[in-house]
Amino acid sequence: MRRRTGRLRTAAAAALFALGATFLAPPPTAAAADGPTGTTDYCQGQCADILPPGANGNATLAEILASKVFGTHPGHSTDQLAPYGALASGYQSLTDDTLTDFFNDASFGVPKDQVAKVTAPRDDVTITRDKKTGVPHIKGTTRYGTEYGAGYAAGQDRLWLMDLFRHIGRGELTSFAGGALANQGLEQQFWPQAPYTEADLQAQVDQIRDTNGARGKQAMEDAQAYVDGINAYREQSKNGRYFPGEYVLTGHVDAITNAGEIAPFKLTDLIALASVVGGLFGNGGGGEVPSALALLSAQQKYGVTKGTEVWESFRERNDPEAAKTLHDGQSFPYAVKPAKAKGTALPDAGSVTSEPLVFDRTGAAGDKKPAQDPVKAPEKYRKLEGMFKDGVLPKGSFDPTQHRGMSNALLVSGKRSASGHPVAVFGPQTGYFAPQLLMLQEIQGPGISARGASFAGVGMYVQLGRGQDYAWSATSAGQDITDTYAVDLCNKDGSPATKDSTSYRYHGACVPMEKLERTNSWKPTIADPTAAGSYRMQVFRTKYGTVTHRATIGGKPVAYTALRSTYRHEADSIIGFQMFNDPSYVRDAATFQKAAQHIGYAFNWFYADSRDIAYYNSGLNPVRNPDVDPALPIKADPKYEWRGYDPKANTTDYTPPAQHPQSVNQDYYISWNNKQAKDYDSAGFGNGSVHRADLLDDRVAALTKEGGVTRAALTRAMSEAAVTDLRGEDVLPQLLRVLNSKPVTDPKLRTAVQQLDSWRKDGAQRRETSAGSHTYTHPDAVRLMDAWWPLMIESAFKPGLGGDLYDALGANLAIDESPSAGHGPTGAHAGSAFQYGWWSYADKDLRAVLGDQVQGPLAVPYCGNGDLAACRDTLLDTLRQASGKTAEQVYPGDDSCKAGDQWCADSIVQRAVGGLTHDAISWQNRPTYQQVVEFPSHR
Repeated sequence: MRRRTGRLRTAAAAALFALGATFLAPPPTAAAADGPTGTTDYCQGQCADILPPGANGNATLAEILASKVFGTHPGHSTDQLAPYGALASGYQSLTDDTLTDFFNDASFGVPKDQVAKVTAPRDDVTITRDKKTGVPHIKGTTRYGTEYGAGYAAGQDRLWLMDLFRHIGRGELTSFAGGALANQGLEQQFWPQAPYTEADLQAQVDQIRDTNGARGKQAMEDAQAYVDGINAYREQSKNGRYFPGEYVLTGHVDAITNAGEIAPFKLTDLIALASVVGGLFGNGGGGEVPSALALLSAQQKYGVTKGTEVWESFRERNDPEAAKTLHDGQSFPYAVKPAKAKGTALPDAGSVTSEPLVFDRTGAAGDKKPAQDPVKAPEKYRKLEGMFKDGVLPKGSFDPTQHRGMSNALLVSGKRSASGHPVAVFGPQTGYFAPQLLMLQEIQGPGISARGASFAGVGMYVQLGRGQDYAWSATSAGQDITDTYAVDLCNKDGSPATKDSTSYRYHGACVPMEKLERTNSWKPTIADPTAAGSYRMQVFRTKYGTVTHRATIGGKPVAYTALRSTYRHEADSIIGFQMFNDPSYVRDAATFQKAAQHIGYAFNWFYADSRDIAYYNSGLNPVRNPDVDPALPIKADPKYEWRGYDPKANTTDYTPPAQHPQSVNQDYYISWNNKQAKDYDSAGFGNGSVHRADLLDDRVAALTKEGGVTRAALTRAMSEAAVTDLRGEDVLPQLLRVLNSKPVTDPKLRTAVQQLDSWRKDGAQRRETSAGSHTYTHPDAVRLMDAWWPLMIESAFKPGLGGDLYDALGANLAIDESPSAGHGPTGAHAGSAFQYGWWSYADKDLRAVLGDQVQGPLAVPYCGNGDLAACRDTLLDTLRQASGKTAEQVYPGDDSCKAGDQWCADSIVQRAVGGLTHDAISWQNRPTYQQVVEFPSHR
């Protein structure tokens, strides 16, 4: 990668079991001691974690009302939020001894004097809650009891959330939670990504059980025990009237008579839940149609040859300046561009239309602004009326059509640490919700020994966390496991095909598309006053995947389909998670990497124990015809299909494990959803010379060069990156060089340049002057950058690209994703920022204008058409416009913030998925669940 010119701050400088067996007892060592669970804990107090806002995600109707009226919260629903938020201002003085001021002690078990409550839902399992956080520590004497306890604890902590998400996965959100526009939008985004019949879901359960040997059978037995535990709590809480109050507010249970039902959970619900999780965080590829439209626009602007060159330079498939997780030059070719592509299926210009999804609207479903028909609550519950009028999940919370790769990881080998043992700071960035999508738990039982986080509803095993002498985590990888095919349309009766035809050519025959449908209806409730309505969603499925668009190619009608390798395999990764949790399976880096091979979704997996750090990129990477270009639509023809493809089971030949990026004991690893390795082609736009991973890479590289890395030092590096503006650290230096290529004579502009330069020299951070001040150290410079960036990008690039191409490229990669940008892929107040943007394009273009060497340059100069003086004029003109914008214009305000409140506009808000809300915290660009680990010993 290209090393940054921006100044680095002080932090940078200064799963699972052996079948039928109990735990394999590790050999006794003097260094390790038995913890309260009786299981040996080799971390010796050096493992920590955090997951805001709190372990408890359930609230009764009375507790929801008390929260709305008095601002109170049920126990342990908010107690991890303050220490999590405090790190943004407290990291600079962090030491190993003060880590637990900001993180939980993640040791196994609960000391006797810290036990708050013990529940025994069966005689073979206990759930112990600690006083400080209320995290469930599940300990079973039988395998069934252990998993039953895990399900019971999930019901205690996340019953409403799990119910909500199984309905999202099934495309039934409006029928369950109400017809608010945001609910309609959410199910219309999700269901087309993973549309299934009940038989399809059951087939996936059967496939896991029947094709994975003993582990598959055990996995489904574990899943059934987990479901049984959820249902036991569901039934007990309903009968005991301590179930989540949202069920009353959404009309499922009567508050007075207790009549109504909380529907039982079943195994197929877990498949639906897994499809939501995998679709959000473990998918990769797709988007070939908008990519093709950008290519066509470039060819129309510049001609075919030059236009293709321009498009390729913006695509940055294998950019030599991109930050890479494997930074020692390792090459792992995958999804590479062929020298001369065959089978590319570009549409005719102007012919592409999106596949319609919604039909037969009735009532409020037919209104752009649905009518309201409020339901009156009993007097004492009046404050809860309309609680979900804007949707049970705030608009913008999720969009599975966007590449949402998040999460980060920093690992340093023992060769570079102070102790001689590896150090890791890592975790998933899954957004901020109340309750959180993840839940913390410890599971100890026959063949299972782990503590960490799991997605609620699929928490049979810890998915990210620690074992007895190792820890692991993941980041979304996003490599290309989804392709777009162009199928020729036809009619069964032999009549001429049109774009609306519902049959297609498959291996020479005209076959009908399969129509999948979901009809939803709703009526107003106390929580959601949206008037009654209904509609039908419809998706056509082919042997090449589901139809997403229609077009013509050479005048002939086609349908574009999305074929994802993990479709019909939403929960197959359960085998890998089972192995992660099994202390008899994972005993070192090599066995961890082998377990990760069983994860079908696209993730980067990281591992640390007392001896090694390791990395492995998982995913069902299909073996393609080497002549096809996977970045563009492909003609649906047998010779261009995935090798060994079986449409019935959606299986194919997969690239062997040796071809997946992997490593053991590189001096350090970083990942922030960046490029994995040389020649491992990026599935989308945006992996170029400036990426948010540079914020980590520069700091950790400096730390390891100096040596003596500690847990606190690595956490400080992460934390400093988490409050740094990527544009300010890595693009502003070039902008200032252009501006200062001649003296700035205008007094107002000179002041603006000085403010920006002062901010850059001070680290380009978005950080409070002191904890709780709600004022940034350089508020004017931050406001200038937020106002200037979109103006500057448009003025620098749009004149050269032209409006059509500029917009087409913007459809593939948004120009900005600042913390306050409500338009970004993750929405406002989401924490995650600076993943998607035109910072690499600006960096390369400005360096070319300045005469610097640029590897992988843009094919055409843009700012000032390559002339330094003209580029400087563009920057000055846009900076003048930006400096004239008031804080109220830059930060217009929303439901959480008044206009002009810069700190609030950036702040993280736990998006209410239920009846509880929480205070905003200062912006941090860091994992939601995070571990800090350093194992001093090993089995």
